[in-house]
Amino acid sequence: MNVTAQVFAVLAGLLHVLIFVMESVLFRRPQVHGRFRVRPADLDAVRPWAFNQGFYNLFLGLGALGGVVAVHTGHATAGTAVALFGCASMLGAAVVLITTDRRMARAAVIQGLTPLVALIAAALAG
Repeated sequence: MNVTAQVFAVLAGLLHVLIFVMESVLFRRPQVHGRFRVRPADLDAVRPWAFNQGFYNLFLGLGALGGVVAVHTGHATAGTAVALFGCASMLGAAVVLITTDRRMARAAVIQGLTPLVALIAAALAG
């Protein structure tokens, strides 16, 4: 896994850990749930979904980060596979987000750009 792919996989992983914090820890804050287009009146109904979704993002982020760590600890093949699978899943989620609600295009680009770059960099090197 080349350096560019590693850097962008790490950035994607860190971003998804941050998204976990927003969705699972800080979601009740108005400035946070507002980013997800959730009205205060809907907060109690949406909160369980957001909490669960946050953990999906955490696991994807940890997969990308753990994969890069594995690359550097003598497990290059397995680490590359895990990191790139995490990035592909993140990119897939971004595509689903934008096709589901075009108003979320900015969020989809934010969550999908770094894993896309990681995947392209890995493909071009391989």
